[in-house]
Amino acid sequence: MRESSYPLAGLRQRIARIAASGGFESRPAEGWLKSGHASFDDALGGGLAVGRCHEFFAADALDATSAAAFAALLALRTPGRAPLVWLRTSDAGKRSGHIYAPGIAELGGDPDRLLLVETPDAKMLLACANDAIRCAGSAAVIVESWGRFPLFDLTAGRRLALGARDAGTTLLMLRLNAAPAPSVAETRWSVAAAASHALEANAPGAPAFDLELLRWRGGGAGMRWRLDWNHDEQSFSPNAGDTALSGTLLSLPARRAMASHGAEAA
Repeated sequence: MRESSYPLAGLRQRIARIAASGGFESRPAEGWLKSGHASFDDALGGGLAVGRCHEFFAADALDATSAAAFAALLALRTPGRAPLVWLRTSDAGKRSGHIYAPGIAELGGDPDRLLLVETPDAKMLLACANDAIRCAGSAAVIVESWGRFPLFDLTAGRRLALGARDAGTTLLMLRLNAAPAPSVAETRWSVAAAASHALEANAPGAPAFDLELLRWRGGGAGMRWRLDWNHDEQSFSPNAGDTALSGTLLSLPARRAMASHGAEAA
């Protein structure tokens, strides 16, 4: 059976060409994708495991942009110039906003590394994810979905996870307007927007995120962090308004009801 249709085979070839010209050798095939926040990375044994599947759930529908931003910034910390593949359906921009290359550059990321692929529906999204994750040249693959995404069941998840492991590509499943459910993910996170702290002259503060570790195969869940994105360092750092924030010591406000999740995906 052919694994790829003609368009998907084209996607593979394009990623391979980008990788060949962008330093495939610089992409770590194993190890850790570090946030840059020492206690966060230490608590996870070094960071998020490379070549594994990690899920990021928006705490509620209003946090979709924050969850997407956190996954993107984390992926952009992958060293080297190997491409980052972001897969979403063509109607995603209407729901969670369009991906704006100058905005990524403003945050310190390199938009030239980002290969955006929009698919007509969720079925093609999953097919593209299976192909993209097996492209050894990509550093990370972000798969953005909206709603329950029933096609992404345990069987499909296992297939993606095996592909990520074999290719050494980190898979970041961005689950928007969806409720957490059993999966093969190495880690599962809830992401929400946090209050940022104004800079000098009342300039807008750094993007800030509330994170809760919902599941971790390598250890316990329930740890929480509040992180800022440091543009100059291109890394995450402790929130400017807090002093001792790592682990379970951090008390975050109760999140909005998860019951709002679960609207059917397109």
